[in-house]
Amino acid sequence: MQINDRVFVITGGVSGIGRANVEYFHERGARVAIFDMNAEAGEALAKELGDKAVFAEVNVTDEASVQAGIAKAMEAFGAIHVCLNFAGIAHAAKTLGKEGPFPLDQFNKVIQINLVGTFNVLRLAAEQMANNEPVEGERGVIINTASVAAYEGQIGQAAYSASKGGIVGMTLPIARDLAQLDIRVNTIAPGLIYTPLFEALGEKVVDALSQQVLNPQRLGRPEEIAQMAQSIVENAYVNGETIRVDGGIRMQPR
Repeated sequence: MQINDRVFVITGGVSGIGRANVEYFHERGARVAIFDMNAEAGEALAKELGDKAVFAEVNVTDEASVQAGIAKAMEAFGAIHVCLNFAGIAHAAKTLGKEGPFPLDQFNKVIQINLVGTFNVLRLAAEQMANNEPVEGERGVIINTASVAAYEGQIGQAAYSASKGGIVGMTLPIARDLAQLDIRVNTIAPGLIYTPLFEALGEKVVDALSQQVLNPQRLGRPEEIAQMAQSIVENAYVNGETIRVDGGIRMQPR
């Protein structure tokens, strides 16, 4: 699928990898609907990008909130062609630690936002994609975000790894579900990507983490995730896959 003038829904689009994708695809001619909980930053970003961008304050775990966001995107642009799911949270706690068992409400929150939220958005986006006229056999493309933690979760990552493993696990079944509607579904599993979160850790910590990467020995850049998303969007023969973008890293227990 071409990018120019196509409509992208991008969750978590105000910061980090999500924002990098918003800016990357907007620069390449896409119209972008930015979904995020940060209304002030989201409105500012949409204003900065101009007529080809719209912001919707969306809670991905809430059906009515996502429906309202989808409706706003449809009102602004008349269609949805690509859905990129980047909204997510990370929470670390041992299954049994000094303060007791992993709090169940916190485990549920991670699952709800990362896994259920992803499914909630993609199913409603797919509903609109199904109405598109197929172009070269395609009506839509969905890209979800997992993590290398889906495969090599570290100590304290039970909830996060479960949520990302769920995304990996549902990729092929959803691709099969939507195949007859000419909608492709894939997942990107990033490794250590340098976002504002890492700035607070300090240079020594970042250098130590970089040494764990096989090659190149540095943290990934958010735009490298966008580059992979572009490849998936443009290559009609990539479907039902989870693709690691991680410099060859294999995470250690801690």
